[in-house]
Amino acid sequence: MEKEYNPNNVEERIYSFWESQGFFVGNPSSKERFSMVLPPPNITGSLHMGHALPYTLPDIVARRMRMMGKNVMWLPGIDHAGIATQMVVERELLSKGIKREEIGREKFVEEVWKWKEQCRETILKQLKRLGCSLDWTRERFTMDEGLSRAVRKVFVTLFKEGLIYRGFYLVNWCPRCGTALSDLEVVHKEVNGNLYYIKYPIKDMQSFITVATTRPETMLGDTAVAVHPEDERYINFLGKVAILPLVNREIPIITDEVVERDFGTGAVKVTPAHDPTDFKIAERHNLPFINIFDTKGRLNSNAGKEFEGIDRFEARKRVVEKLKELGLLEKIENYTYSLGHCQRCGTVVEPYLSWQWFLKMKPLAEDGIRVVKEKKVEFIPSFWEKTYMEWMENIHDWCISRQIWWGHRIPVWYCLNCNETISEMEKPEKCPKCGSLELKEEEDVLDTWFSSALWPFSTLGWPEETEDLKAFYPTDLMVTGFDIIFFWVARMIMMGMKFMGDVPFRKVFINGLIRDEHGQKMSKSKGNVIDFMEVIEKYGADALRFTLASLAVPGMDVSLSEKRIAGYKAFANKVWNASRFVLLNYKGEKLEIKEEELSLPDRWIRSRLQKAIKEVNEALDEFKFYEASEKIYHFIWDEFCDWYIEFVKEDLRKGNTSSLSNLLFTLDSILRLLHPFMPFITEEIWQKLPHVSGSITVAPYPQPNLELIDNEAEKKVEKVMELVKAIRKLRAENLFPPSSFVDVSVRILDEDKEIFVENTPYVKNLSRVKELNFVDELPSVEDSLKFISPEFEVSIITPPPKKDIAEKKKKEMEKIEREINSILQKISTPGFMEKAPEEVKNRLKSRLEELETLKKKFLEENR
Repeated sequence: MEKEYNPNNVEERIYSFWESQGFFVGNPSSKERFSMVLPPPNITGSLHMGHALPYTLPDIVARRMRMMGKNVMWLPGIDHAGIATQMVVERELLSKGIKREEIGREKFVEEVWKWKEQCRETILKQLKRLGCSLDWTRERFTMDEGLSRAVRKVFVTLFKEGLIYRGFYLVNWCPRCGTALSDLEVVHKEVNGNLYYIKYPIKDMQSFITVATTRPETMLGDTAVAVHPEDERYINFLGKVAILPLVNREIPIITDEVVERDFGTGAVKVTPAHDPTDFKIAERHNLPFINIFDTKGRLNSNAGKEFEGIDRFEARKRVVEKLKELGLLEKIENYTYSLGHCQRCGTVVEPYLSWQWFLKMKPLAEDGIRVVKEKKVEFIPSFWEKTYMEWMENIHDWCISRQIWWGHRIPVWYCLNCNETISEMEKPEKCPKCGSLELKEEEDVLDTWFSSALWPFSTLGWPEETEDLKAFYPTDLMVTGFDIIFFWVARMIMMGMKFMGDVPFRKVFINGLIRDEHGQKMSKSKGNVIDFMEVIEKYGADALRFTLASLAVPGMDVSLSEKRIAGYKAFANKVWNASRFVLLNYKGEKLEIKEEELSLPDRWIRSRLQKAIKEVNEALDEFKFYEASEKIYHFIWDEFCDWYIEFVKEDLRKGNTSSLSNLLFTLDSILRLLHPFMPFITEEIWQKLPHVSGSITVAPYPQPNLELIDNEAEKKVEKVMELVKAIRKLRAENLFPPSSFVDVSVRILDEDKEIFVENTPYVKNLSRVKELNFVDELPSVEDSLKFISPEFEVSIITPPPKKDIAEKKKKEMEKIEREINSILQKISTPGFMEKAPEEVKNRLKSRLEELETLKKKFLEENR
């Protein structure tokens, strides 16, 4: 083995080996199956750190299941991401001086397909570098031929059942993207704006009614003024007619219980075509709808010649100035309110009246609610179930049409002769109602999430009854972020129940968001983005994967730092160096363990290994990746490397082949236990060990053998370790050089004195002791260095080096205080104590108490 591990020389070679051997290809004829589908990344560019977490965690699961004998099928793919991709490609073309309108729909779509191929190559390379054990023979794309057929089948079916309908309704409209948006695609932000008080003259009266609004420009589309029916201030105005300023249109003053009496003056303007609440008021009172905007957010001819063609925000300024001139602007107040923005481009969304396609959701939601209540779909952590239920029980119809060019064209044709609306899988030859050949295809495309909702079954060949569909649906697990529970998880469940009659997955693990080390959201503007490909180049994929797993506390966001990743790179090096030591000591001897030849440390590590295996499996069964990685880390670093390897050196010197065999078997188990987390380094090392199977990828995942647990051996070794630690502590405090030997006297207070005496060689070797004497009384040597505990008293007879130890003690104190501050910062993070698992909180609390005790003791000893 090379002296140092260089992941860049290993990872791509290892992944190519796995692929060439077909280890990741699922077999539908196998009885023991485990299936997942990858949340498909958008073809908007390359993957980022936010993808690394939800792709690493399911890979850990997939690799473990594969090693447990399951036939794993983890299906990869990419998403066409309609609006987002169209925006990216538009920007690319504009950088070349090309507008999409200039080249037309067909040419533009061709350009997007070219872009898709570029992105696909980048994304696939990134997934492989991360180590994702995906079945590349089953790769899919949301707009490939098979999935497009599935989308058409679902649309046509729902349309013919009356669940999909077309209507002239108020929708969220993005003037920048030029399309309708669903409610979920609108991000509401608090903004500091103004509340404008406008006086509307009353017809045939020398008085006014004053309304308050945040959007004075929309008054040009007003068709009424509304007050609450019980508002006594406006009794004399009921039934009257107001004159709309600037337009001079007569509009009625009506009453409606939806009006909030404590907002503004209690009187509100009603603009049915540009406000959701006003839209419903207009329906109840049979008011006209006047649309004053075009699709670009400019005022149209309905706003009057003075304002026609002006951008909505410029129009606001001009309307306010005009009202001031006319003496109709009573006052302007500062006002903070929530304003909708396009999730994709950040443009302020405009409520806009237009023809759109909708999907009735309440009938579909009934099964979606039932299967979660019946635990046929389990959320991990479970509290996300409440969030899911609240949305499902208050679900609204879904606007599924988008006015863009890239996406699944809605399979609808309109008869130009009789206005019949036809929805079929393929273009009809003629109108089924009147026989006309004049048919016009629908221009709109479907919302991206419509095809994404079909992902778990469309990717397996539906609507055909394929072998894959029979074998791998429902899938076993979905790992995704909480931010798309409504966008995707809920819709997959509803569509799965509707078209497959079963849930799309049994469990949903909801991971947190990736943030920087200070808990801040990563963004280019803040300069705190960590590029995961750069991290892999610098530290290796294994270090990144282990870091993400160690931080993946259910329900918590992940605070990621490069320092933490570097720490796990050091862990990888530790594993490499330990393995190198083992292999340097193995000369091809026959591996056989004779129980009577095993030393106390051999029995101890074997027992500790079984407990570690048991705890890791239990943690992974419950998707506690952070707990499993912590158990593995501490067992390998603290017990195997720091203790057992040092212990076994004594036995190897004596030529104990059973100890050597035990050492190799322990390393083999460690590598297999670690493999799902760190697949590359474990494969590279494992290939150098004596074994039968061709790859650690398909080697058995360790299961505990409870018969090998030896509590007595553990108890004895712990006592020996305590003595070693006491001697080491005395050495360190008194600045003995690590290479120097010392003479030590020990007075045993523990009744099991024989344990210490029998294991003298280990104590001497691990503590750098030349002479170790067990005495009834410690010698009264002047200036001897002593350590006292309930089990023993230790004295180093060798005089210490005459060096100033003040600086060392100062550094020790600083280290203690740094860790205390780190824990205090973590537990004071907003939401941490509410969301963190009890075991995490208890561990931090225990460690804090331990550090505070150390600090107090340190201060007392160094007054």
